[in-house]
Amino acid sequence: MQRVTKRYGERLALREVSFEATPGERVAIIGPNGAGKTTLLSILAGIQPATSGNVSRLPRDIGWVPQHAAVYSKLSVAENLRLFARLEKVPDPNAAVERMLDQTGLRDRADDELGKLSGGNRQRVNIAVGLLSDPPALLLDEPSASLDPRQRERLWEFIAGLAGGGTTVLFSTHNVGEADRYADRLIVLADGELLFHGTPRELEQAVGGDTYDFEGAFVRFLHERGH
Repeated sequence: MQRVTKRYGERLALREVSFEATPGERVAIIGPNGAGKTTLLSILAGIQPATSGNVSRLPRDIGWVPQHAAVYSKLSVAENLRLFARLEKVPDPNAAVERMLDQTGLRDRADDELGKLSGGNRQRVNIAVGLLSDPPALLLDEPSASLDPRQRERLWEFIAGLAGGGTTVLFSTHNVGEADRYADRLIVLADGELLFHGTPRELEQAVGGDTYDFEGAFVRFLHERGH
């Protein structure tokens, strides 16, 4: 992504944001409410166009998992996957469904009605939909927001496995502890501006301090930059 800007009338939602992500890397997008996190992800996913700037990957190369996915609670897991595989014009929908059931560990839930699954398993289905076309990059908007601690742990183990297989994973989160624990690098946005791009340790070092406290370092970082 190079110098991407997004305007909504007079409001500037993103201001010349540039960054790169490598295969197998997990990148967290963090920042205050209204920072532009979801806008950034939706532009990368091709959901909406940038006002200016360039995105190097085409939308077909990127899997998109919004916070509130449009899956159908009355359909089974397999029926949902088959429906979305056809909507996305996946060359072999049945093979894609079988691959996703195995990859996401949902094989034994294939015939279960989606609305009766746990929150963690529903989120796995959401991610499976995003992975149906076998994209090299996956975007996740607040993937663990509605999960309990045990479900979150299982979800991040699964995401780590995707990254270990070479998938680039970009995720937004309000939980800076998750960003510290699970991201290789961070993108910090505030008021549509890219304030920081680096590792969690580098952000902590940027504000100094003898005792490591990532959440405290993050808050101090924003405060020092007027946010």
